[in-house]
Amino acid sequence: MGSDCRIPGAAAGSRSLCTFVHVDGASETDTRTQRERMLAGDLYIADDPELAADSLRAMRLSAQFNASPPDATEERRRILSELLGSLGEGTEIRPPFHCDYGYQTHIGARTFANFGLVALDVATITIGDDVQIGPNVQLLTPTHPIEAEPRRNKLEGAQPITIGDNVWLGAGAIILPGVTIGENTVVGAGAVVTKNLPANVVAVGNPARVIRTL
Repeated sequence: MGSDCRIPGAAAGSRSLCTFVHVDGASETDTRTQRERMLAGDLYIADDPELAADSLRAMRLSAQFNASPPDATEERRRILSELLGSLGEGTEIRPPFHCDYGYQTHIGARTFANFGLVALDVATITIGDDVQIGPNVQLLTPTHPIEAEPRRNKLEGAQPITIGDNVWLGAGAIILPGVTIGENTVVGAGAVVTKNLPANVVAVGNPARVIRTL
């Protein structure tokens, strides 16, 4: 589901709290698969056999990860290494963890994610080294058209999310499509991040705003 709006005629860089994508019309000559369109960052239809198989793979591996015994540290690491696009040394994710595809999520070294991380990785999600992620954080890349007809036809898209090194995302923070957060930045609990945040700041609120420099 979309989460960040770009409204025609709004000031440059402004966003509201759901994602709208303007559509001028899809090309009937595009011969790419829906998966190829998705990976290219273009509009695509998720109701596709190849993407369904990818999604089922992610759900199966996530279910195995989430059902693992508390002392099965190495088993969880093995599952995550298979599920995710890349996983750095010393990184820990506490179950439950949920994602769309897994292979679009890349996590650096020594990062910690607490219970309930949701990573909707239709577009790439890149998480740096030494990142701290509180419980119930949501990283949301999917977008949807603002026009009714393409939305009814199930067209959707996505924009990547990048979390820099040594970022701290407080509990319940929501990061919306297309957002980049610079290194060392702290995002307060419950914040909704609708636009890029620079490095070395503290941001809080809905929508998130910078309240101090570190």
